[in-house]
Amino acid sequence: MFARFQRPLLLGGIVFLAACSAWAQTTTLEGDIKDENGQPMKDKGAVIVLDRTDIKGHYQVKSGKKGHWLYTGLPFGKYDVSIEIDGKVVDKVSGVATKYGDSTPVDFDLQKMKQSQAATQQSGQTGQLTQEQAKGMTKEQKDAFEAQAKKNSEAMKKNKALNDAFNAGQDALKMAAAEQDKTQKGPKYQVAIDSFTKAGELDASQVAVWNSLGEAYSGLGDSQTGDDRNKSYDQAIAAYNKGLALKPNDAAVYNQMGNIFGKQKKIPEATDALTKAAQFDPAMAPKAYFNMGANLVNGGQPEKAAEFFKKATEADANYAEAWYQLGSLDMMAGKVDAKTGQQAYPPDTAVALKKYLELQPAGPHAAEATAMLQAMGETVQTKITVPGAKKKK
Repeated sequence: MFARFQRPLLLGGIVFLAACSAWAQTTTLEGDIKDENGQPMKDKGAVIVLDRTDIKGHYQVKSGKKGHWLYTGLPFGKYDVSIEIDGKVVDKVSGVATKYGDSTPVDFDLQKMKQSQAATQQSGQTGQLTQEQAKGMTKEQKDAFEAQAKKNSEAMKKNKALNDAFNAGQDALKMAAAEQDKTQKGPKYQVAIDSFTKAGELDASQVAVWNSLGEAYSGLGDSQTGDDRNKSYDQAIAAYNKGLALKPNDAAVYNQMGNIFGKQKKIPEATDALTKAAQFDPAMAPKAYFNMGANLVNGGQPEKAAEFFKKATEADANYAEAWYQLGSLDMMAGKVDAKTGQQAYPPDTAVALKKYLELQPAGPHAAEATAMLQAMGETVQTKITVPGAKKKK
C-alpha cells in the first residue's frame, strides 16, 4: 500500500516546484515622480503606461499619494515607460530592460523635462546644441536637428523681413493720411505701396497685407486725377480681391470696395459690393446703405440715393446723418401742386428733418434742417443750441 502512494506524492512535488519556477520569472518596475516644481507629485493624477516592445504587452498603473509608482508581476523583457497626465503623455523612457530579483527604477522629473524642452527649443532657435544634448543624440538625430535648425533660422529671417516690411508700410500709410500737403501725399502712399508689395512677395497668405495694400492704393488714388486716379483705384480693388480670396465674406473689405467703385461712378459694382457688406455684417448695414446713397448722389441719381438713405434709417433709427440726407433729397424732390399752386413735398420729408434735429439739435446741419422745415410751414419745436454757448440762468 505504501508503494502505491509514493508516486502521486512525487508528482505533487514536481507541480509545486514548477509553480515556484513560474513565479520567479516575473519582474518589477517602480519609480518616483516629481512635478514641475521639483516636488514629489502628491495627487494621484499621473498614470504610468508600460508597453512591452520585445513581445506585445500593455500595462498601466496610477501613481500613489507621494508620487511613487510600482508595478510588480511583469514578464521579463523590454518596455517603453511613459507618464500621462490628464490623458496626455508628458514624458517617456524607452527601452527599459527588467531584471530578476531587484526592481528596476524608472523615475520621472517633470521639472528637468521642462527645462530640457526649453533648452532644446532655444537650441533650435540658435542652431547650437549643448554638450549634454549632443551627447544623447545619434548622428542621424544630430543631422535632423541641424536641418530643422537651419529651416527655423530661415523662417525667422523671413518672418522678420515680413514684419519689417509690413510695419514700414503701416508707418508710411499713417504719415500719408496725416500729410496736409497734397503734393506730398502721393509719394508717401507710394512708400506704403512698395512696402506692402514686398510683404506680399514674402508671404502671399497674409490677409492684412493685401487689405493694407488696397488701402494704400485707394489713398494714392484720392491724391491723383484722371487716368492715374482710376489706375490706382483698380489696383486697390485687385489687392482687396486677393484678401477676399483668403478671407471671403469680409464685410469691411466689401464696404471699402463699394466706396472705391462709387468714386469711379461704377454704380452697379458699388451697389453689389455694399449690398454684400450689409448682408455679411448686419451691424455694418447702416453705413453700407449710407455710402451707397452718397455714391448715387455723386453719380447724379438722387431718387435712387433716397431709397438707400431710407434703408440706412431702417437699419439704424438713430443714424442722424442718414435722416438729414433723406430729408434734404425729399425737399429737393418737392414740386408745385398744379391745383393749389403751392409747393408739395414727399410725405416723410418733415419727419426726416425733425428726426435729425431730435437726434442732433446742435448738429452740423441743424440750421439747414430748421430752415427747410420753416420753408415747408412746419413748426420747429426743437431748440438749436450753439456748441460752446453758455446757457442762460
